Amino acid sequence: MPKGTLFLIPVPLAENSAEKVLTIYQQELINNIRTYIVENEKTARYWLKNMKLQVPQSELNIHVYGKHSEKVDIASYFKELEAGQDVGLMSEAGCPAVADPGSDVVAEAHRRGIKVVPNVGPSSILLALMGSGFNGQSFTFHGYLPIDKGQRSKRIKELEAQSERQKQTQIFIETPFRNNQMLEELLRTCSSRTKLCVAVNLTGEDEQIISQPVEQWRKLKVDFHKKPAIFLLFK
Repeated sequence: MPKGTLFLIPVPLAENSAEKVLTIYQQELINNIRTYIVENEKTARYWLKNMKLQVPQSELNIHVYGKHSEKVDIASYFKELEAGQDVGLMSEAGCPAVADPGSDVVAEAHRRGIKVVPNVGPSSILLALMGSGFNGQSFTFHGYLPIDKGQRSKRIKELEAQSERQKQTQIFIETPFRNNQMLEELLRTCSSRTKLCVAVNLTGEDEQIISQPVEQWRKLKVDFHKKPAIFLLFK
């Protein structure tokens, strides 16, 4: 029996943005799938509804791969795929398997010879890079920087030096409630000539992309507290 296909289904990044970022094909796709592997079940069900799911949610079979399911044997996610059924993989926001533990699911699918089909959708990392005006030919995403102030400051200096040495855009994120502290640390640590971009609530109604040299940032009054943000450095 042929195996099913694992479809990687992007999720909107912001409220009221589903129609802006999703395709008609994706709306058709979710109405042909009955099994999902998701990072967060509550979030997945919410977005499926917003993505115009017409199938009753009671008919869906949902496996959770997020942080609360670390002890689950990943093999249990593949019963339907091995039986020939198509399955959708969804992150909590944005593109699955990019800065997301869903990459483990994708890796296992390849090991099992299961076809993987990524779908077009919003990636906050790429959207921020596109909107920054920084080097899009060479860039690195680092995820989260250290929480400890001393280690974080050291890491920022390393990224600044790496950017200058390689002419490479450095991209990283922070927990939304620590955004303002991250910004303060960047403005304390970085050279006045270093360029900083902060992209906030991308695709949302209050989206902001501010890209300026650090010396200009020091004159601004902004508040990014509890807003999803991406930080980019370029020197």
